Amino acid sequence: MSRRRICVFTGTRAEYGLLRWVMEDLRTDQSVELQVLVTGSHLSPHFGETWRQIAADGFAISARVDMLVDGDSAQATAASIGLAVMKYADTLAALRPDILVLLGDRYEALAAATAATCLGIPIAHLHGGESSEGAIDEAFRHAITVMAHLHFPAAESYRRRVIQLGVQPDRVFLAGSPALDNLARLTLLDRAALAADLGFDLDGRVFMVTYHPVTLGETDPVNEIRELCAALDHFPDARIVVSRANQDAGARAINAHLEQWAAAAKGRVHLVSSLGTPRYLSLVTTADAVIGNSSSGIIEVPAAGTATVNVGSRQDGRLRAPAVIDCPCVAEAIAAAITRALTPEHQALARQRQTPYGKPGASTLVARTLATVPLSGLLRKPFHDLPEGATP
Repeated sequence: MSRRRICVFTGTRAEYGLLRWVMEDLRTDQSVELQVLVTGSHLSPHFGETWRQIAADGFAISARVDMLVDGDSAQATAASIGLAVMKYADTLAALRPDILVLLGDRYEALAAATAATCLGIPIAHLHGGESSEGAIDEAFRHAITVMAHLHFPAAESYRRRVIQLGVQPDRVFLAGSPALDNLARLTLLDRAALAADLGFDLDGRVFMVTYHPVTLGETDPVNEIRELCAALDHFPDARIVVSRANQDAGARAINAHLEQWAAAAKGRVHLVSSLGTPRYLSLVTTADAVIGNSSSGIIEVPAAGTATVNVGSRQDGRLRAPAVIDCPCVAEAIAAAITRALTPEHQALARQRQTPYGKPGASTLVARTLATVPLSGLLRKPFHDLPEGATP
């Protein structure tokens, strides 16, 4: 009997961090041939060539697809989607997977879903049904949900939303977030080992900072990052590790300002292109607070027992843990939120590790389902209508 070909698609460092253990469980399943399609910012020197981490973790990369159109604008993003659809179509036609695995809401994933739909390849989608109202990713996520054939939402309310979009309930598997498996399955570095690895002093108070463009925002991304940096300057004794913004319109302008700020604060601020999941989570568990607007601050960080200061509107609409403090992207408000996060009361609340995103084990559930779900009839998607007045 031939093995089932399951292709896992990854275009960013953050997405791979969530998919890593799904990939591991698929790789060790003798009934599965794991294919890995690497693309997007993974291949960019500007964003740290993070495909190297995938290879270092022992995964054979089946295909590399360079599809980024150079530029820092919405037009460049749109052009990248068009180029990606063409290139992914060729790649998927050559790989001929039985199932394509996509996670989340990125434009690269939307292009892959489009190509797979045209080629008649069933799509499995993780982290559907969520909301991030400050980003164009909001629309991309729901579009991928409508195109997908199997669904693995991270919370019960998200499961209901997927069904509300017309998906048959028996195609929706409540999984929780595979991000939590990293906390359960990775060996993390202690503070001393992490400081040596980074070559950066982590004595005293430590902040981890990531800030991405708000792609549905009406403000200049440079003004936003200036406000955040000004807030961080209120804490001159803190050691601050900053990860560069991802590949979105406005990211290069943010990163250019971060480079200038970090150079002026040498010894206090350490700027990196990518930490990789083990170092990132080691830093999260070491930090006094994680600050910025990454979805990681909403999902993984509270489960790690660390306080989050969520800045601005990018993550509006997502479920929140009690350890998350929201604030507008204004220096004084950010500084006040950080001060609150550092209080003994909030630190104690964060250590309770409360999260609405389930518990470890999602990756195994996803991998087992992908390996065993019947493929016959999977491409046919009867629309599921909700009865009058019913809930999903």
